[in-house]
Amino acid sequence: MVNLAGALEKNGISAFRFDFAGNGESEGSFQYGNYYREVEDLRAIVEHFREEKYVITAIVGHSKGGNVVLLYASKYKDIHTVVNISGRFNLARGMESRLGENFIQRIKKDGFIDVKNKRDCVSVLTIHGSMDETVPVEDALEFAKFISNHELRLIEGADHEYTSHQDELTSLVLDFIKVHNGKENNTSKQTRFGRGDKPIHSRF
Repeated sequence: MVNLAGALEKNGISAFRFDFAGNGESEGSFQYGNYYREVEDLRAIVEHFREEKYVITAIVGHSKGGNVVLLYASKYKDIHTVVNISGRFNLARGMESRLGENFIQRIKKDGFIDVKNKRDCVSVLTIHGSMDETVPVEDALEFAKFISNHELRLIEGADHEYTSHQDELTSLVLDFIKVHNGKENNTSKQTRFGRGDKPIHSRF
């Protein structure tokens, strides 16, 4: 997602990318399925930049990060433009062998928030590649059934990393953010998805 962050910055949109706790360069222990903690990681980032007087108008997440931004918006409802790139709707697929058959109930008990509880004031874009072998494209269609005020865009031939489709991905995300935030005060300092003081090579 480095190319996407760079494209946002070229269009005057500051961007911040980060590793969840226990991932990449971040401290902490890695845990499968800990969506609640990762939502709080994102919350900490949002609060930090608000303390620095930034206006945060959109959050973008790729793969597991797609689930996290949806859950964040469902819980806090303070950022109204959300982009879910290749998020997994069917959490049981691909994870049950690691966590056990009842893991989905444990996630719900400890912090998973059903996406269908999202309010209409949040605009959601789901993007998915038709050739994604990591998260099947059917998951994107399920998001469309449960989230109101939702747009779905499928990129023909794209894999999970959008290896040969970076331009299409960037165009869709950029257009969505511009449309849904076009009336905001451009004189405010703004930050949306990307990198901070020093390069952090990570995926969110």
